[in-house]
Amino acid sequence: MLTLAYNSLNQFIEEYNFNLLNFIFIGFTAVIIVFGSLVNLVESLLPNSLRQSFRYGKHCHKGTTNALISLTEIPKSWFKHFYIFAFSWSLLALVLVLKGFIAKAEAPEMVLTFLDFMAGGQANRSVQVDSTCALVATVLMTMQCGRRFYETNFVQIFSKNSRINWSHYLVGYIHYFGAILALLANTQGFVRGTQPSPFSLKQISLVQYLCIFIFHFSWTQQYKSNMILVNLRKDAKSGEIKTEQHLLPTGGFFNMISSPHMFFEIVMYVAVLGLMLNSTTWLLIFIWVFSNQLMNALLTHKWYKENFKNYPKTRKALIPFIL
Repeated sequence: MLTLAYNSLNQFIEEYNFNLLNFIFIGFTAVIIVFGSLVNLVESLLPNSLRQSFRYGKHCHKGTTNALISLTEIPKSWFKHFYIFAFSWSLLALVLVLKGFIAKAEAPEMVLTFLDFMAGGQANRSVQVDSTCALVATVLMTMQCGRRFYETNFVQIFSKNSRINWSHYLVGYIHYFGAILALLANTQGFVRGTQPSPFSLKQISLVQYLCIFIFHFSWTQQYKSNMILVNLRKDAKSGEIKTEQHLLPTGGFFNMISSPHMFFEIVMYVAVLGLMLNSTTWLLIFIWVFSNQLMNALLTHKWYKENFKNYPKTRKALIPFIL
């Protein structure tokens, strides 16, 4: 019986390309759905320690705090650290992809061994994404990581007293570490015995071109949404910081939803999924990103309604006209 169960599990893992990366993002999704749902639905029944650990930023836990949990909190401004990592990591991936095209050869042995360890082993890794689509997806993710690096380190205004739990900080690193690896794990030239095919725009379908356009639109709209939030804290004439309070944002997609920056984050990952449609790992990453952004957007929407009496009733939490 145990042997049969073990063999069935191995067959399931091999068939659906389950690996360490996949299990990481499945775990992340499960945790955010369970704890996010508890906080959003039955928060009053939860211990303060759990509420304090989960909430941060504008909707951080108010009231009695747990001394032990407080010791695990760090400044929210440390978010900028994992965007430094994300931008550097994505640039490295882009260099490796470009090098493969130029050399017309598979990735270096060190890279292959590392991918074998993280993404299912030599026997289980197969080509799911052609090298041209992987290159485009890597360029898009590098653009996103680069812009977020710029925003968090040079534009965004963090409240001095705003704090996050160390777990949020660690998850940021793991997310970008895994997401960038997922661009390579099942790509031509990064699977043993394969080489990148010559770059050709003909390999990109009309649907994938649409995904590229959607990504670019979402990329620009997220930046505009972030700048609306930044400008709320600045003097319109001098540009100097005038407050660290969380004010009511208006304009752009804020007139429709409470968290357009989170909405467009989801849409960008949908667009990359369109380029890597056969990648099991990227599908799991998208589910994780959607779950995470949804839970945070619901808390943010609730916070806005509680703190602004005249908050627009037509404004949704995350998805225009729907949710």
